[in-house]
Amino acid sequence: MARGSTRPTSRDVAEAAGVSQAAVSLVLGDKWRGRVSEPTAHRVREAARQLGYRPNLAARNLRLGHTRTVLLVVPALTTEFFASVYTGAARIAAEHGFGVVLYPSPQGIGPARDPFASAQAALDGVIASSMAADALTAIRGDQLPLVMLDSDPEGSLGAATVNLDITDGIRQVTEHLLTLGHRRFLHLAADVPSWTFDIRARELATRTATVPGTTVRTARAPITIEDARTATETALSTPGPRPTALVCDDDKLAAGAYKAIRRLGLRIPEDISVTGLDDLALATAIDPELTTVKLDAELFGERGMQALLAVLDGRTPQEGDIPVQLVVRGSTAPPSAS
Repeated sequence: MARGSTRPTSRDVAEAAGVSQAAVSLVLGDKWRGRVSEPTAHRVREAARQLGYRPNLAARNLRLGHTRTVLLVVPALTTEFFASVYTGAARIAAEHGFGVVLYPSPQGIGPARDPFASAQAALDGVIASSMAADALTAIRGDQLPLVMLDSDPEGSLGAATVNLDITDGIRQVTEHLLTLGHRRFLHLAADVPSWTFDIRARELATRTATVPGTTVRTARAPITIEDARTATETALSTPGPRPTALVCDDDKLAAGAYKAIRRLGLRIPEDISVTGLDDLALATAIDPELTTVKLDAELFGERGMQALLAVLDGRTPQEGDIPVQLVVRGSTAPPSAS
C-alpha cells in the first residue's frame, strides 16, 4: 500500500495483481470483456478483495456522467414476493457497482410522485413491474433505459422484458385438478388491471376448454384476505352446482378463500380443492398447506437486473421465461362423489 495512505488505491490493486491501473479500471468498472482476459479479471477482483479496495464511485460517476443507480418500481413494499425481487436485483447490482432504489407504487392511489427532482439526471435505468406501470411516465419520461417485469413482450414499454412462465404455472395447476377429476371450477381472479393476471384467466379458460363438461366461473377481488373472503363467500353461495375446485391468482387470495369456505361449513379439500400461485410463506402457514405454484422471485429480480445491465452495455439480454413449479400439498384432492 502507498506510504501514508489510509485506504488502498487502484495503484495498490494494480501492483498486487501485476497489471496496469487501466486494467484495474476496466475490470472494476465492468468494462473488461473483450479487453482483459478472464483470468486477469479474476486476479484483479481477488486483489481488490484482499486489499479491501473500494473504488471512489462518487468521483468516477462525476467523471463519467453516470450515477450507477437503478430504480426498481414495485406495487408495494409490504409484499413478500417483491421484497425477494429486490433482494435478487440488489445482489446482481452490487456485483457490478450499482445501487438499487426501491420505490413503491401502490394500487388504487394513482400515479406515484417522482422521487427525484429530475429522474433523468439521477438514474441510469429503471426496472418496473407491470403492476406499477402507472408510475413510469412521471418517473422515467422517455429518456431512461427500462426493463419491464411481468409484462406483455409484444406491447412492452421497455427495451427488454423479463417474465416468469406464468402460463405454464396455470397449465400445471389446471392439469393437476383435471387429473384429480375436477370439472366445476371457480376462478378467484385478482381485480388488478395487469397483463400477468390476464394471462392467468386466459390459460385457465384455454386448458379447461379441452375437457368436455368442464365449467369455469369467475369471481374477482382485490389482493387482500378480507376481499378474497367476501368474494368467495358470495360466489359459493350462488344457486346452482357448487364448484369443486377453486383456482386463486395469488396465495393471499387463497388464504381469504379458506376463511370463506370454513364460514360456509365446508371442508378443504374434501368439499372443495384450493390452489394458489406464488408459494409465499403463507402457503405453509395455513391448514391444510396450500397447493400452489412456486415462483423464484429472487431469480426474477436477478434476471431483471442482468437484463438492464445488458441494455446499458449494448448487449442482448438473456431470452426465455423463468421456469415455475407446481408444489402439491394438502389443499387438493379428488372431488367428492356428491
